[in-house]
Formats: sequence, structure tokens, C-alpha cells
Amino acid sequence: MDSAVAAIAEWMPRQRWFGGKGHAPVLRLIGEFELPTVEEGARVRTLLVMDDASEPPILYQVPVVERAERAHSPAASDHLIGRLPDGGFLYDGPHDRAYTDALLALIVGEHKAGSKGADASGHYSGAESTDAGTTADPGAAGTARPPASAPATVLGGEQSNTSIIYRPAEPAPIICKVFRQLHHGDNPDVTLQTALAASGSPHVPASVGDVSGEWDDVGQPTGRARGHLAFAQEFLPGVEDAWRVALLAAASGTSFAEEAMALGAAVSEVHRSLGALFPREQPSLDVIESTAGAWRRRLGIAVAEVPELESHRPAIEAFYARARSGPWPELQRIHGDLHLGQVILVPGRGWMLLDFEGEPLRPMRERRRPDLPARDVAGMLRSFDYVAGSTALAQPERAADAATWATAARQAFLDGYVSATGLDLTPYADLLAAFELDKAVYEAIYETRNRPSWATIPLGAIVHLLESGPLITSHGTIAAGARARGPARTSSEAPTP
Repeated sequence: MDSAVAAIAEWMPRQRWFGGKGHAPVLRLIGEFELPTVEEGARVRTLLVMDDASEPPILYQVPVVERAERAHSPAASDHLIGRLPDGGFLYDGPHDRAYTDALLALIVGEHKAGSKGADASGHYSGAESTDAGTTADPGAAGTARPPASAPATVLGGEQSNTSIIYRPAEPAPIICKVFRQLHHGDNPDVTLQTALAASGSPHVPASVGDVSGEWDDVGQPTGRARGHLAFAQEFLPGVEDAWRVALLAAASGTSFAEEAMALGAAVSEVHRSLGALFPREQPSLDVIESTAGAWRRRLGIAVAEVPELESHRPAIEAFYARARSGPWPELQRIHGDLHLGQVILVPGRGWMLLDFEGEPLRPMRERRRPDLPARDVAGMLRSFDYVAGSTALAQPERAADAATWATAARQAFLDGYVSATGLDLTPYADLLAAFELDKAVYEAIYETRNRPSWATIPLGAIVHLLESGPLITSHGTIAAGARARGPARTSSEAPTP
């Protein structure tokens, strides 16, 4: 085994992005490529390693820097992977300037790299954000190609990827997401955001560029797989996500209706843009059966793990049956994992949507398929409810006020969604209600497994959804159980299925 791979196998289980919790990885080197660096005594490598102990096996991207001598900077020293048999030192690449500069140069210089079983190509998108908040071609006034070297730090708190923040003297800061788990095929986080930015959408950050790669894969007809390795875009510092902003508003009793209406309009406009930019398809019987089958399977798991749901199973199944037999709209590309933590309010520019990768636990092939916009709408409605539930848990005396706050925010979000496109959601009342209910059922599973003291949140929400049913609003839109209710709410911060 490559000595670097052996060191990585010891280090990997301690990383947040490692997907094989509970077992020691059994790593196999699939391929690697090297990036040039100007630093003497440093070697920049990106290893693609398969963990065969996972079921199914997981392919990881592990950028590393090999140094002949121990690094003296605190950032590098804190991210030492291990000593090598030849006396060298192996460091986690994203925390080492040699790697971060090499990665940035690969993208903005549109370079290529290849070596053993794998290669990489950088692509510069040619779109930067101007001071006025619009996108422009690289030759436009006020924009410039980023430099190939800049100070960089790693964004903390991520669980599935590693994001590097570059802060060049000019033009604007950049965030580059390094995908840790690799999949064959285009990553929607790259393709959707890049297409939206190129179309002039104001609701996503400007795209800077990406890295695509190829590697050996005996499971592919050609013997090679291809996919995205990294994605760089405009970074907007000092802007909090909507979850934190909404939570503060609910805790203080400040209305969020105006912001929620604007957010609904932004989501609607993004849906309209995605529908125009990517192919759409009619909902086939197979799609309907597959979606409804996923609802039923998740309900079966929930009933087995959360006994309190047993008495509600017939009513929940009736909800699903109505949605299955009702009208379904065209399928199109969507965000796929939309909640308040995935959007930011940028001063002077409005709402922006982030992280189009889709639900992290769904297979990548499913995340790339056209889906139902109702999934995104339901996710956001649940998120407003979860703000109220969190507020009620922290301040029980404010439970009723928090519920009223959530009702107003949900209503405003739907009104904004409809007003932006004029779409009448009324025919899809049962479908949207089923998506909300399915998300609450999943939340019941998640909370019971991970935060039992929070289990009352989704359980209470399910009861209220069943009691209220799809509600027709003043604008002809619908929201399941949108009228004011008690403190029980669902969590949109938990991982989605």
C-alpha cells in the first residue's frame, strides 16, 4: 500500500466528512494526480481512494501535501496526517498554502493535471460579481480574472465537503468547495448554479469555475468515470443564513412576513429559470409510484421506530393515497434540499440560494433527475415551522406567539411564490401536503434516533398536519396545516432522507 494511503487510513475516521462512521476504512488507491507548486520541498497530490469497508464502497477525494520537513505554520501543524517512512510529513491539503494555491491556479488558469489512473481539468467560468451585484463576462468593465495565488482558510462546520475561502487583494473573495465523496456524472451543485449564474439570475452567487476529473472505474462501460472535483464561486462574507435571521426574529417576536414573501418570490423565480434552462418531463406512472413508494417505506420505518405513529398510520397513508391519485405537474430540476439554512439575504441584492447538491443521503443519480418543485416548497414550509418549534423549546412561554409567527411566515412565503410566477398551486394541494407530511415523518425518525427530547416536535407537527389538511389561502395557494397551532414543529436542520 502507498505509504500516504496507509497514513490517510489512520487519519480519515476522525474527519467530519468521513461517511463510514463506526468502522475503520479499508482503502484502495483508485488513482491520483499531481499539481505543480513553486514551494521547494513540497509535493501536491490528490489521491482518489475507495473505502471498501463501506456498503456500498465510497470513493473519496483526499488532497495532500507531502513535505520533506515539518511545516512551521500553526494551520499546517494542526492538520498533520502523519509521518511517512522516508521521514517526510503528510498534511491535509486544504489547510496547506501549497495545495490551495495549486487548486486556484488549476481553475483560473484552466490547466490540466494527470498521473496514475486519474486526471483533472480546471475550467474558468468567466463570471465575477461586480460592485453593483450583477454578473459580467471576464472582459467587462469592473471585473478581472482572479489571481492564481491568494491567502486561504478553510470554512468550519461542514460535514460532507471542505470549502476553502480565498481572499485575494482584488477582485472579490472566492469560496471553493472541494467535494470529498465522488460520484460518476455531473454534480448538480456545479451545473445548476453555473447555469443560473450564466443566465443572469440574481438569486445565486456568481460562478468562478470548477474542476472536473476522470478516474478508472471498471463498473463503467468505458472503464472510466467522470465527475466534478471542486466548484468555486463568489464568496459573500459577513452574511448570515436565513435560519439564524429567522430564529432571531421569532425569538424577539419580530415579523418575518416581508422577508418570507421576498424569499418565496426568489424560490419561484429560480424554479422558473431552472425549468427553462434544463429539460422537463411529464410525470410518468413509474415516477409517481416511485415517489409514493418512498413515502410508504419511510412511514414503515417510522412506525417501527416511533410507536407513537402507529395510531396515525391509516390517516397518513390516506394522505399519500390522495396525493398519488391527484394531478402532478411537470418534473424539472430543483434545489432538492431547500430550507432556511440554504439561503442568505445579501444587502442590496436580496435572497440567494446556495448548495444545489440536493439531499446528501440520496444517490447522486437521483439528485440529477428532474423532480417536483413541491419538494422545495415543502422543505421551506417545514423550516419555518422548525423555527417556531425551536423557539418554543427555548422559551416555552412564547410557544403560542412562535406558532403565530410561523403561520404568517408560511403564508407570506406561499404568497410570494405565487405572485412571482402566477402559478396556481391549488390543484396540487394534496401533493404539497404529502411532501410536508413525509418530511415530518422523516423528522420523527431522525429526532428519535439522535435527539429524543426533540421528538415531540415532529410528532406534534404530524398530528396538526393530519388535523388541518391542505389549506386554501387567499391567493389560491395551499399550505398543509398553515393555521396557527401549538409549539410542536419539524426540524429542517436534520439531514434529509
